[in-house]
Amino acid sequence: MDVDGGNKRVYNRLGGDAKHQKVCYHWQAGKCNRYPCPFLHSESPANSHHANGTSSKRTYDNSGFSGPRRSPNFNNTWGRGGGRGGGGGGGAGRGVVVKAEKVCNYWIQGSCSYGERCKFLHSWSVGDGFSLLTQLEGHQKAVSAIAFPSGSDKLYTGSTDETARIWDCQSGKCVGVINLGGEVGCMISEGPWVFVGIPNFVKAWNTQNLSELSLNGPVGQVYALVVNNDMLFAGTQDGSILAWKFNVATNCFEPAASLKGHSRGVVSLVVGANRLYSGSMDNTIKVWNLETLQCLQTLTEHTSVVMSVLCWDQFLLSCSLDKTVKVWYATESGNLEVTYSHNEENGILTLCGMHDSQGKPILLCACNDNTVHLYDLPSFAERGKILTKQEVRAIQIGPNGIFFTGDGTGEVRVWNWIAEATTTTQ
Repeated sequence: MDVDGGNKRVYNRLGGDAKHQKVCYHWQAGKCNRYPCPFLHSESPANSHHANGTSSKRTYDNSGFSGPRRSPNFNNTWGRGGGRGGGGGGGAGRGVVVKAEKVCNYWIQGSCSYGERCKFLHSWSVGDGFSLLTQLEGHQKAVSAIAFPSGSDKLYTGSTDETARIWDCQSGKCVGVINLGGEVGCMISEGPWVFVGIPNFVKAWNTQNLSELSLNGPVGQVYALVVNNDMLFAGTQDGSILAWKFNVATNCFEPAASLKGHSRGVVSLVVGANRLYSGSMDNTIKVWNLETLQCLQTLTEHTSVVMSVLCWDQFLLSCSLDKTVKVWYATESGNLEVTYSHNEENGILTLCGMHDSQGKPILLCACNDNTVHLYDLPSFAERGKILTKQEVRAIQIGPNGIFFTGDGTGEVRVWNWIAEATTTTQ
């Protein structure tokens, strides 16, 4: 039994619809094994973290990933889902988890004799609403990047084994291996293009006309790539952000700028609200104007490497090896400030935002303890967890509720969101 306190996990139901305000009697008896349970794991539903008389019901809109803008009335909805947050609400009640949060080694080998009585998990995930479809094996080292070109039937994966692999989405078979001569630091797709960052170069492949370009300029590994309109940005090991502009007439990318400011490697980039956001090994996030390419603000609240940044609705989310996810929003002055900080028990490697089968926003949060947590936004209520053999370094959204994870063993897993059955009676 795992009860809240210290480093132990808690799964509790807070708020929700009126029909779900009933306390779970299985939980009261210490026997509830449903995750998530549709009923309350709390003795006081009327007072369960509804600060200032507000409801814990989500008040988000699905306007897309547009980047931070001022929205003061939205901020008090963060962290009301019972996650391990700080500063923005939340908290935890008592809860019971029957299964230990560890995958059974005998089950992995196909030899567990305990079946459903085994105290360890016979699954690579915990929670409802998503499932594992298949596994893609071929890379010999860690999967560091995944890309799924829009409208394509091919999946691209990159690895520290110095190769990129192309997978047929219908058969799940590897249909191509590209030897790159260097470890893959990142990979993205934009239109027909697939861009791959390797030491000292960015490789560009056009999946329609099969042309290939090699962009010079980076010093050291290329850790991050992002496209905005006809500009390609690359975050590099020496702390620079290089920019290329696409020339339609010559079908080439021409050097356009070099953004200086970070003192160590730039490992994450995202574009939103006419801004470029860069996360670095120097523990900072810099905000750049996309028109002038000048730095507007430096965010210093993280205390370790900023591993990933993403834009959700009017907010910027960032994660770090300091074990936090920080949510930023723009004040009246236009500067970004932290409105909520979510705490994990381990360093966080990457973030990915998507929607579940009901269209609700979900944040995937990969940690260096070989887990990926799935959270509702903006409540940070935990929806489930993915467990892996080694840490997940890459997550990519696919079509029709599909998403992909790549881990340190070289394995790519394919997941999908499924319609959830809602239980209202016991």
